[in-house]
Amino acid sequence: MLPDFSWIQWAAAALAALGIGVSKSGLPGISLLHVLIFAHLFPGAATTGVVLPMLVCGDIGAVLLFRRHARWYYVFRTIPPALVGVVAGWMILRAFPGMHFHPVIGSIVLVLAVLQLVRTWKPGLFTNLPHTLGFAWGMGLSAGLTTMLANAAGPVMGLYLLAVELPKAEFVGTSAWFFLIMNVLKIPFSLQLGFITPATLLFNLLLLPGIIAGLFLGKWLIPRIPQKWFDTLILLFALMAAGRLLTSK
Repeated sequence: MLPDFSWIQWAAAALAALGIGVSKSGLPGISLLHVLIFAHLFPGAATTGVVLPMLVCGDIGAVLLFRRHARWYYVFRTIPPALVGVVAGWMILRAFPGMHFHPVIGSIVLVLAVLQLVRTWKPGLFTNLPHTLGFAWGMGLSAGLTTMLANAAGPVMGLYLLAVELPKAEFVGTSAWFFLIMNVLKIPFSLQLGFITPATLLFNLLLLPGIIAGLFLGKWLIPRIPQKWFDTLILLFALMAAGRLLTSK
């Protein structure tokens, strides 16, 4: 059964679906849009399961559009710790089903964004840190934890790929493969928690056209954004996401 939404709520859901497509095909920081809208429409941790199949659809589309640009070195470095983070997030959701995690996630994103700002202002600091295995594991673990708790790993992974200085196309292609793998791996955990149901899948199906439209909108935008602006937007979106997550209730 579909949710009994007003036309305004359905319009917000459609906008969020468009945002999923855009975030998957170019600007991961825009993921804040769908995180906040769906958290409002479906309060509680169950929103992660409602959104997950739509994220997988967006990931598949992004992989089809940008698969040739992936840097597998960075995918392989971050997938193992990210899976550990997913399992940890699943255990936390089972132990504290009613807890609100947005402020915690906002704090993580804020710290990472500030570190990237410091690197921007002082390029000589932390020169080799982003390329170390320890940094990759820390970012992967953070991405896995935040994606399981609130589907909010877009800014985290965006900051990691920004820190290792990937060009735009490789940034998007690498991110696409990483999130496709992670979101598919999350499905059994969301099913076990009861977050994915026939009703939520029907809701997802209705919003699929918005995701597809967002994918092509993002693909159209990326070549038209200069690399420096692209990097700045990723950092700006991360800071905005951190601020909004910290103040969300």
